[in-house]
Amino acid sequence: MIIDAVEDKYSLHQLLKCLCMAKSSYYYQRAVMKQSDKYAEIRIRIKIIFQENRNCYGYRRIHGELKKIGITVSEKIVRRIMKEEHLTVPTKRMKKYSSYKGEITPEVDNIINRDFHAEQPNTKWLTDITEFAIPAGKVYLSPVIDCFDGMVVKWNIGTTPDSILVNKMLEDAIGTLLPSEHPLVHTDRGCHYRWTGWIERMQAAGLTRSMSKKDVHRTMQLAKDFREIKERNVLWALVVGVSMDDFINEINSYIEWYNTKRIKQSLGYMSPADTDIVLD
Repeated sequence: MIIDAVEDKYSLHQLLKCLCMAKSSYYYQRAVMKQSDKYAEIRIRIKIIFQENRNCYGYRRIHGELKKIGITVSEKIVRRIMKEEHLTVPTKRMKKYSSYKGEITPEVDNIINRDFHAEQPNTKWLTDITEFAIPAGKVYLSPVIDCFDGMVVKWNIGTTPDSILVNKMLEDAIGTLLPSEHPLVHTDRGCHYRWTGWIERMQAAGLTRSMSKKDVHRTMQLAKDFREIKERNVLWALVVGVSMDDFINEINSYIEWYNTKRIKQSLGYMSPADTDIVLD
């Protein structure tokens, strides 16, 4: 492009020598620039998939979506096009909320012992509390996630990390179970899961408690993708002026999308809701 801009003032030989470029390289690049973009249609489709999925799909998921609609192209090409189009997923690491208040009730065994695989739905559940600190204040999310497919079974959102937040979520989750279903529920050692209200509800529903060891962070390995809620998809809410209600609505909207639309490689590029349909 530089050579073409000033070739009427200087000879090609002088310009190539000044830019340390071989003559063959110059003509090759000129030919490439004149070629039409053979990935033009795919490029448009990639942009649409990225935007329709809340700007949080990496090249692997977009590659999976392309395969589902019959477009065959390598992951390498998808990654290159995303780089050229500046389709990057924003990230921001946030501090993990800790509700540990000491050994207020006897501990229970770590039954799950990092085995987060489940053969059937509603056999292993994971839960913890996520804190969002935005200019408008603090918001707390308490979800229950199914190890089978990553489905967010139920969740509760509040502005105070109290017993109501987790107990209401647990009651709603229990309400989705069949009489024969009694999942193991794995938590950290936070006070919410050691208060009598939580324990009584667990016992009444015939659920088994499992608790990670002290100072073991990120116990919910399966829920790593779900942490995109705080690390990727609600960064817009950190902008001054976003109200608490708008932020909570965005979290609810994201979880609905996560359950019904967001594909996972481990599920054969299906969403958690898709696996339920297959099982039925």
